Amino acid sequence: MSEDIVIIGAGHAAGQLLVTLKQKEFSGKITLIGEEAYYPYKRPPLSKTYLADELTLDRLFVKPPSFYEDTQTSVLLNTKVSFVDRSNKVVQTKDGKHITYDKLIFATGARPRKINLPGSNLKGIFYLRNIDHVKRIKSKLSPDSVITIVGAGYIGLEVAAVAAKIGAEVTVIEAKDRVMNRVVSKEISNFYENEHKKHGVKIILSAKIDAFLGNKNVTSVKLSDGKTIKTNIVIIGIGAIPNTEIAAQTNLGIDDGIIVNSRCLTEDPHIYAIGDCTSHPNALLGKSIRLESVHNAVEQAKIAAENICGIDNHYKSIPWFWSDQYDIKLQIAGLSYKYDETVIRGKIESRSFSCIYIKDQFIIAIDSINNPGDFLQGKLLIENKTKIDRNTLSNPKIMLKDM
Repeated sequence: MSEDIVIIGAGHAAGQLLVTLKQKEFSGKITLIGEEAYYPYKRPPLSKTYLADELTLDRLFVKPPSFYEDTQTSVLLNTKVSFVDRSNKVVQTKDGKHITYDKLIFATGARPRKINLPGSNLKGIFYLRNIDHVKRIKSKLSPDSVITIVGAGYIGLEVAAVAAKIGAEVTVIEAKDRVMNRVVSKEISNFYENEHKKHGVKIILSAKIDAFLGNKNVTSVKLSDGKTIKTNIVIIGIGAIPNTEIAAQTNLGIDDGIIVNSRCLTEDPHIYAIGDCTSHPNALLGKSIRLESVHNAVEQAKIAAENICGIDNHYKSIPWFWSDQYDIKLQIAGLSYKYDETVIRGKIESRSFSCIYIKDQFIIAIDSINNPGDFLQGKLLIENKTKIDRNTLSNPKIMLKDM
């Protein structure tokens, strides 16, 4: 196949798309356009091993720079797209380049949700989404740091774990009444809150921030109840916003993401979209959703590449996620939206257990703590739409693979 392809965005999804295209022997011209200064890289390590200086920069990359030279991929880094002309199939960059395409792929990802409060522009307030963000945080992070983290989701708690391990003083502020409120059960939330407290992290729940205080640099955070928290670093992790502006300018459908079908194709037969920027059909829920997940980004990239190469394939895999905090690995399969009940397998105090989510007697999701066996077998039970008795599920002597 010798069509010309343009990829807008140079994250993990874009890197995987290129890899799969070459595996499928795509022979057309490929142009990759990225706003950052880096070749496609993996984001999950940013808040974990890369922040902790346990992973070098070169190991973040999906493929080394030589891959793009060897595959004759034209790479435009530090380049922003200003407009897409769908009628003439032309991508226009802000520096005046006009690039034609036969197939266009949006892999534009997402950006941090910003906080807009008095003092939010003070020095010492950071977001964490890309390599440069982490480099700036690392330049300030030390055992003497007094860190306030806003948001107790995956990223906030992973950063808290890294900072606590080096001896920094860490406070986490969360608006909801428990940590990781949006993605895990109360049992898992309570487990993680206790683990962080064991490592000296202070967690303030159901809290609202009124302002960040300081002259040029942030020195404290003022809460709505009048309390102030002294700090010299603030890291904000309150979610992400999909980068859909260019797609919206072209009048493609947007619904909290660029709307695609199970082939990752938009309403335009010449334009695909993949990764965190998409709203895609989910077989588990029977509706379209947007996921911020490296697994989703990688799988959608593979599906789009195969369809571009003439291989009819559809995205239908079970979503999965993970988080590393201290010596605890959380692995999640499925989506626990609107579950009826949960079943705990194993003893929470053992720090190796699972929480299974049930809806209408079916297993719809599983959270496994330091228990990869349950995670893998639970994922299969979700895929197979398995009904299992609650008493059977809760018996750790019965392996999930035997159910």
